Amino acid sequence: MAVIKPFKALRPSDKKASLVASVPYDVVNRQEAKELVKGNPLSFLRITRAEIEMDESVNPYTPEVYQKAKENLTKVIENESLELDKIPNFYLYKLVMDGRSQTGIAATFSVDDYDNDVILKHEKTRKEKEDDRTNHIITTGAQTGPVFLTYKNVTKVDEIIESVTKQTNPIYDFTSTDGIQHSVWKLPEENNRIITEEIAKVKNLYIADGHHRAASASRARKVKMDSNQSHTGNEEYNYFIAVLFPANQLKILPYNRIVLDLNGRSKEEFLNEVSEKFSISKSSLKEPPNRQTFGMYIDGEWYQLRANDSVIASSSLSKSVAENLDVSILQDFLLNPVLGIDDPRTNKRIDFVGGIRGTKELETLVDSKKAAVAFSLFPVSVDDLMKISDAGEIMPPKSTWFEPKLRDGLLVHLI
Repeated sequence: MAVIKPFKALRPSDKKASLVASVPYDVVNRQEAKELVKGNPLSFLRITRAEIEMDESVNPYTPEVYQKAKENLTKVIENESLELDKIPNFYLYKLVMDGRSQTGIAATFSVDDYDNDVILKHEKTRKEKEDDRTNHIITTGAQTGPVFLTYKNVTKVDEIIESVTKQTNPIYDFTSTDGIQHSVWKLPEENNRIITEEIAKVKNLYIADGHHRAASASRARKVKMDSNQSHTGNEEYNYFIAVLFPANQLKILPYNRIVLDLNGRSKEEFLNEVSEKFSISKSSLKEPPNRQTFGMYIDGEWYQLRANDSVIASSSLSKSVAENLDVSILQDFLLNPVLGIDDPRTNKRIDFVGGIRGTKELETLVDSKKAAVAFSLFPVSVDDLMKISDAGEIMPPKSTWFEPKLRDGLLVHLI
């Protein structure tokens, strides 16, 4: 039984929304964030990545950075660039990219549901990233970016969303610099009961993107609860902000791989070893056409790899859903045994390139000698994600890239 609750959003006016809205804090590095805020004092990156306003020598995880974030949030509230809605609302958030749209319910969700696996996960989190957002939440008193949740769609909820988006005007409607259209509606209050009751019937919700944000909300709740002698369980810190999208509207892009060297092998030695587990052929295709095939770029040429029957048979013997994913096959039969990438979470010789950057980025990295070889993968499906979550399994790191991304700053949850 999933809990969904309306909330009072701290949000910009319609005229300032496009200026405030920023990319998620974790999809850009420090230098990229600094470039994005130039000439825009309202960019929400000044709150989610406050280190960009400080000297390069300042560690982004020092208390001074979180204090700066708090100061910047206070400043935009005081100058009325962000204002708090007077009553709790559900909101609808629609994203349109390349003609494809997805519309979700922006609301707050129970930290207890996260802790008790009503809201299911498919990724491990890293402590240092949890520490960062936990400190940010506690210091600013705000959850500044939504978690991306999904669920198996409910007809009554679909009908409400369709009716509201067709018959009422959005409070925001703009196209960001990357060409993605962002539209937000306040859901009329008469729909709140149905939304609450219908989502309560859903057995599980799933984290699609934002595992660190959710984990940090849980950790921040514990800190706030331990320091509150009058804790009741109804405080805002018991909930975290997320947007809940129907699974049938989502698209997952691949998370491609580059490896910095060939693990001491020549190109010929490397290809010979790979051919023991994969058929190799030069190809005009840069992306794999189906599952259990892979694109490989090396020395200025693209190859198509197809897992041998022995590899497929070996994978199929596993009862683990995750071990049958293409990312697992590539890791278990090539990256580890041939290239020596034992743990992709910690090995410094591998890096990951989100599918939104395309295969051109893979070519650039290899051609510039920053990497020795690149692999393009067939994307994981939403059904795969749900099956793995249902089984209590963990996906290999960097398995999914969701696009389009929600923008930070449009809807903020104060705790």
